[in-house]
Amino acid sequence: MMDRISRADLLALLEAGSVQVVEALPADAFASGHLPGARNVPDQVSAELAGQVAPDRAAPVVVYCSGPYCNRSKIAAAAFARLGYADVRVYAGGKQDWAEAGLAFEGSPAPAATVGRTA
Repeated sequence: MMDRISRADLLALLEAGSVQVVEALPADAFASGHLPGARNVPDQVSAELAGQVAPDRAAPVVVYCSGPYCNRSKIAAAAFARLGYADVRVYAGGKQDWAEAGLAFEGSPAPAATVGRTA
């Protein structure tokens, strides 16, 4: 299953501690700032990498990238679904929506040059 998730629903899952968050952007973009608790998948999602960043196949996995015009999150989410993850969702707003809402990033703040870029 792969659905979209809103910022509000993602925040609720983060507060509950019941979500595995995955950023589907290159390592430098991840290092410059990422959503709280996110793990990075800079390239294609292999079974080994998926197991490292999202070890619980039954728990929700939320994948995001730079914003609504970035397809990396959709590609990565489809890979998680193919690997048997039961609840995969895409946060289509990504870093752009998170930043526009004034929410904090972990790591360095996301630079304006990466927010909204399709990578």
